[in-house]
Amino acid sequence: MDLNHIFLFLAVISSLLVLARAWRPHTPYRGWRVGALIVLAITCVAWLFLRNAAGYIGGIAWFALLFLPAIGLRKVTERAARGDYRSAAKLGAILQILHPTAELRDQVRLFRHLESRQTQRVAFGSAPLGERIRHSQLRSAPAVLVLILLNAVTFLFEISVGDLNNPDVLHRVGALEPYAVVVQGEYWRLFTALFLHGGFTHLLFNIFALYILGPPLERSIGTMRFVVCYLISGLASSAGVVGLTILGFVQVSQLVGASGCIMGIVGALAGFLVRHRHAPQAKQRLGNIVMIIVIQVAFDLSTPQVSMAAHLCGLIAGFFLGLILAPRTAAGIDDSDGH
Repeated sequence: MDLNHIFLFLAVISSLLVLARAWRPHTPYRGWRVGALIVLAITCVAWLFLRNAAGYIGGIAWFALLFLPAIGLRKVTERAARGDYRSAAKLGAILQILHPTAELRDQVRLFRHLESRQTQRVAFGSAPLGERIRHSQLRSAPAVLVLILLNAVTFLFEISVGDLNNPDVLHRVGALEPYAVVVQGEYWRLFTALFLHGGFTHLLFNIFALYILGPPLERSIGTMRFVVCYLISGLASSAGVVGLTILGFVQVSQLVGASGCIMGIVGALAGFLVRHRHAPQAKQRLGNIVMIIVIQVAFDLSTPQVSMAAHLCGLIAGFFLGLILAPRTAAGIDDSDGH
């Protein structure tokens, strides 16, 4: 996959989507507007003068000014929610370098004030609440950890077999081949292809997406339900590609990757939030999911090497699974990805 193209796409499309959501008068989104405009300006200048590296340059700007602040602010919220005001204030102060907004400065001052009050009350010898929760957080998404390791180990097996650019190698290790499934009855390919990847970049992007998107869903619906959602979405993705290929709607010779499972997670999060749409911040989080879907569809349309059919089939399957597997009460909603 062309990394320059991928990063160029991310820098432009994600910045435009941020502007579309944040460009409202009298709303506390000025920092995001400024960050998105800077990313677009840097990317455009790079495109004019250094076209072969424009994606890398724009990607670095996007990572520093939009992605890192978004992840950092989420971590600030998580730490404040568990009472770790000192850590939240320190992280917020660091983020001010990349995201210098009045709202963040006010948050940092508030956390420092709460920290001082908390310090005055701590004299009973028990471990701080934040520390107790932090230890449990390390084990809060075991399925995600196992799946990441499984994908990584499978990739090591792949590269030990031979060149991943060789279709014969991918055929031997279990790539999805629609006609091999239908004509030769090799139905196991529907499953094995979900853990194979066409290169290190392909693996890295899918593992990163699983790391970001997986834990909130697993904490919300439980480990076993998450595993069921991941695998069934992936199998639905593979089966959908086979069916659409046989019917002549798409042309796929070989397919590998966990992206159908990943889009199943996105769909399941959407279904979960639709089921509990009246819960606090549910609509905001659903808006974030819609943004992810829009970015993915736009990327699929601009990149012939990826399979939109696989992504959409996984997404649709995941959505219905999210509706079915969502707990009946909103108490199970994990708010750690709310920002």
